[in-house]
Amino acid sequence: MAVVAQLARQFAPVVDLLYPPRCPSCGAAIASQAGLCSDCWSTLEVPETSESQGHAVPVYAASYYNETSRKLVLAYKHGGRIALSRLLARLMAARLPDPPTGRPPPVLVPVPLHRWRLWNRGFNQAALLAQELARFGKGEALVGALVRHRRTPNLGGLGRDARERVLRGAIRLDPACAARLAGRDVVLVDDVLTSGATSRACISAILAASPASIAVACFARVEEDHKLAPE
Repeated sequence: MAVVAQLARQFAPVVDLLYPPRCPSCGAAIASQAGLCSDCWSTLEVPETSESQGHAVPVYAASYYNETSRKLVLAYKHGGRIALSRLLARLMAARLPDPPTGRPPPVLVPVPLHRWRLWNRGFNQAALLAQELARFGKGEALVGALVRHRRTPNLGGLGRDARERVLRGAIRLDPACAARLAGRDVVLVDDVLTSGATSRACISAILAASPASIAVACFARVEEDHKLAPE
């Protein structure tokens, strides 16, 4: 890993020459490939504290879902700019507490995609975020812990109750991973938290493994009265 990092530093000037750094949100010129311009940084709305979801689960969000975070999510998830996973995860890592001393590190479990959507998109955005969070020292990524065994329609535009109905029974715990979650602190990882229906379905599945605790980490959280809706 140290060798890879050294090579990345050595070739950074060449990459910058061929592909001048641009802000992934607005396209303005910036100093490095892994950041935002000062204007876009200033428009990210960072929650002051963690918030709670069903089951009294704490939610750690890097930002609220606004125009700037929306552009980043769309570029990442639908624009195929998977290199943004490191930037988004770095912002998420800043919100997550450090792993407790004297205990095993948390298990980072991404929200799963159905296999058809995974094949169509080519990657699971939540899985990449979980792997990056592990590199930032926030835990151990366990990508296959949850399985979306039933294909569900796009949840964009659906209300809270409709999302709950669509997701009921769609996400299950992989029995082979249950022992690795038992008695461990678990962090559910996703890019955007909207109504919480998906995270609640995942939490219900994780509870079958009897974890020590569960938290949710996401890049952007949608406020209930927010006018923007994820796509």
